Amino acid sequence: MPTLIHKAVWAVGMLSLLVLAAGVEAAAVEKVWTFDSDTIDSLPKEFVVGTLFDGRPAGDWRVLRTDQAKSPPHVLGQMQGKGSEHAYKVVLVKGTDGSDVDLEVSFFPVDGKADMGGGLIWRASDDRNYYLTRANPLEQNVRIYRVVKGIRHLLQNFNQTISVKRWHTLRVITRGCQIRVLYDEGQVFDLCDNTFTRGRVGLWTKSDAVTYFDDLKVRMLKGDAP
Repeated sequence: MPTLIHKAVWAVGMLSLLVLAAGVEAAAVEKVWTFDSDTIDSLPKEFVVGTLFDGRPAGDWRVLRTDQAKSPPHVLGQMQGKGSEHAYKVVLVKGTDGSDVDLEVSFFPVDGKADMGGGLIWRASDDRNYYLTRANPLEQNVRIYRVVKGIRHLLQNFNQTISVKRWHTLRVITRGCQIRVLYDEGQVFDLCDNTFTRGRVGLWTKSDAVTYFDDLKVRMLKGDAP
């Protein structure tokens, strides 16, 4: 039978675990971009647009005022409504270099005939090497890729009904090799991949997809934060 001493030791142990867990949570660094204080037709100062293979900027990324914003009045839009099949429109965020992160963004598919929707990037060493998850209303699926030297390699696919001209969310949680992806708060992927160990986060569209993004949230463990 457990003695009072055993019970006390157990209680102290549980309390220590709770304190440790709380300490880990407190050690996280969180950054949020609502874009509402950013100047219209500009790019937030932390954001860097990548380049296409021919050297042109990877998209027309800028802050817009719109009554369709999820958190009014502004969104970040990728507004270049043309591009080849492999024209990846990439923007990366400075100051987000890390390994274990929890990131989330809301996106609104506006237009696109060859492609629609958008995605989240993480552990990017540059605009050619990163992990990507994206949701495409034309294909009605969510996918996760590793992108190596600008070439996508499909890791997993999840068929999903995705409505156009309404807001959706993508969320990524990484711990070591484990990657979990949630779409509209429902988990769609849980896998392990060791290709990239750390890097920046960013946003992504492809081809002629015009997309709004809002409420980008990045949470990094303090030990990983730059």
